[in-house]
Amino acid sequence: MSGIVIENVCKTFLSKDGTVEALKNVSLTIDSGDIYGIIGMSGAGKSTLVRCMNFLEEPTEGRVLIDGMSLGDLSKQELRKQREDIGMIFQHFNLLMQKSVLENVCFPLYIQGKKKADARKRAAELLEIVGLSDKQNAYPAQLSGGQKQRVAIARALASDPKILLCDEATSALDPQTTSSILELLQDINRRFGITIVIITHQMSVVREICNHVAIMKEGEVVETGLVSEIFSNPKSAVARELIRKDTGSDTESSKNKSQPLIKSGEIIRIVFSENSAFEPVIANLVLTFGEPVNILRADTKNVGGVAKGEMILEFAKGSKNVKAMKAFLKERGLAIGEAADYVD
Repeated sequence: MSGIVIENVCKTFLSKDGTVEALKNVSLTIDSGDIYGIIGMSGAGKSTLVRCMNFLEEPTEGRVLIDGMSLGDLSKQELRKQREDIGMIFQHFNLLMQKSVLENVCFPLYIQGKKKADARKRAAELLEIVGLSDKQNAYPAQLSGGQKQRVAIARALASDPKILLCDEATSALDPQTTSSILELLQDINRRFGITIVIITHQMSVVREICNHVAIMKEGEVVETGLVSEIFSNPKSAVARELIRKDTGSDTESSKNKSQPLIKSGEIIRIVFSENSAFEPVIANLVLTFGEPVNILRADTKNVGGVAKGEMILEFAKGSKNVKAMKAFLKERGLAIGEAADYVD
């Protein structure tokens, strides 16, 4: 059994206001070498879950297994050793401001007892991997946010981990820098086969880099699956909400444009795959059934390196052909889902 297995994990905190159930019976399987996203709104429990994966937080109930080994069965010394296989990067970098870039990367190697010359050689190799060879002698205050995160990634790789946990690692970065960091993580995954777990509240991050995703709400996992499948046909309300936010359809301008249009007929969301994007499907639909179809929104997204088109369609009020038109779209390879959550 390889990878990460989370079995019925619960985590309860005691506060002055009473008991807080941060995690409720969470079960997940993350295959070795995968890039796995865990996404949810603020307070969903995703950061608590990722801290349970390396026992920085010990579950109140349930088990966490790494390559078949239960972390709860390990002694403190064994757990410290196991954590060398689990690197972690954070939103705010957590660099030592008084140390140079090179010494920041050396720090975990010194803790492991590496000789200074060996540690500095390894740190230099890692800085080359993350594209910062020319910044070895700089200090964190002299770096941009993206450069600081690259240092943090190099430091996390110092112990040759099998797993890299990324807790909101791009949340403090602008979109262009975020994209470059995600490209770096993908390259690391391909080159070294490291399992990467991405904790985020941004669907754009998940669809750009992750293969699989778990969607959380109020401490529970409400939906899991391939990113491409969930983007095409989200089943939970929270998944639809995250996709809606990703498309930008919750802006005031789009709300104002959609408001007069959504009161008449049934609304659906369709997703074009790479195999269904060549036929003028909507035009053919209108010609076939002889009635208008309103396009409320259209967009294209990069989902795991594949361009996927999305449309929100409205059928004519009282149409008797809605069922047949949906079948027409499905026959042409389009995914169809509910859309009430997309136009509000």
